[in-house]
Amino acid sequence: MNSFLKSIINRDPAAKSKLSVVLTYPGVKAVFFHQIANFFSVAKFDLIARMISQFSRFLTGIEIHPKAKIGKNLFIDHGMGVVIGETSEIGDNVTIYHMVTLGGISPSIDSDNQRNVKRHPTLKDNVVVGSGAQVLGPVVIGKNAKIGANAVVTKDVPENAVMVGIPAKNVGVATEEFKPYGITSNSDE
Repeated sequence: MNSFLKSIINRDPAAKSKLSVVLTYPGVKAVFFHQIANFFSVAKFDLIARMISQFSRFLTGIEIHPKAKIGKNLFIDHGMGVVIGETSEIGDNVTIYHMVTLGGISPSIDSDNQRNVKRHPTLKDNVVVGSGAQVLGPVVIGKNAKIGANAVVTKDVPENAVMVGIPAKNVGVATEEFKPYGITSNSDE
């Protein structure tokens, strides 16, 4: 827990202390409740798992399906409106801003054939997803990639890419330096 809180303080200049992060950051609460919901989901208590995730959604405005796989140090900044779908996989040290969807591409069409099928994104380590971005389908977002605010991603993204626009296009190489909202100085092209 200590390294998780430290990772948030390192990525958010507004974070003043570990106590303030625990008490006031909805993303921290959502990740905590997801861990509990995921435990019940793995134990095949699906109804209890969904009830916990819905309670968390009510408290935080962040919806994380209990079956989503989340690595270490996920930071959901602000968080309101974030949706993380059932078969999403998130690596370590990922940052997601508000109003992001990690969703399927056609959830209401032929639902029976989509059960138990990978239909949500995989985000590798150190990915940043800017506010309002939509990452849709079973795509893979490579390590260290940055997805700009309001981008719509429907295809795989290579490592270290900077993706912006609708549909998202690769406009550069992400640096090791953290850039809030996934935007670099050369993203104005």
